[in-house]
Amino acid sequence: MRLKIFFWIGLCLLILVLASCSGSYEQEFMFEYTFDEDEQGWVTGFADLPVDYDPVIYELDSGWGELPSGLEGNAIYMSGHNRSDDLFMFLKTQVEGLKPNTTYQAEFAIDLASNVPEGLMGIGGSPGESVFVKAGATTDEPEVITDSDGWLRVNIDKGNQASEGEDMINLGTIANPNIDLDTFTGEEYALMTLSSEERPFEVLSDAQGKAWLIAGTDSGFEGPTGVYYDRIEVQLNEISQE
Repeated sequence: MRLKIFFWIGLCLLILVLASCSGSYEQEFMFEYTFDEDEQGWVTGFADLPVDYDPVIYELDSGWGELPSGLEGNAIYMSGHNRSDDLFMFLKTQVEGLKPNTTYQAEFAIDLASNVPEGLMGIGGSPGESVFVKAGATTDEPEVITDSDGWLRVNIDKGNQASEGEDMINLGTIANPNIDLDTFTGEEYALMTLSSEERPFEVLSDAQGKAWLIAGTDSGFEGPTGVYYDRIEVQLNEISQE
């Protein structure tokens, strides 16, 4: 009789443990980064330029600090001169706590500060409409590698400028509707929000329940570009398997 009692007690405990484990996974995850205190784990990088690029003429720069005059708060700043006609400036971070080996629907929203109005013309393209803002998520870490032609490329499929890739989609451009073209000086920065607007995008978590988030600008404008990432929000919704 005692053995039967212990058996049922053990079985009940096992069921409770399993139920607790399965309940530890949320179907919806919201990751929001406001960069108020620091970079919050985001790391910057540059690609689509020669390995032996001249740092003087490319003017690559990135960091964390205050938003420009007229705006409040802190942000991650990235800038560069697109001498290669194809400069990609990005930032990435890893998230964890997801369900392992699970497919998620991802939605992106970015509050970005730029100093370029709509309708401005420039070298090789518009400094606004020819600089595309992209976001994505991947199982493997996005890294800068050297290709067979001696160029620095990212190891994920981001597409190229206006075209999208399997790992990143376009959210819009840095052409800012909140800056007046008639009074444009290049000194004024304004915030705008770009989002994926519930467009289909899927990412698979790895065996440890982790995934990489990435955002960046893919430029066809042959001149300098500087932007501030004020907020990045990514929502991951588990796709049910029927």
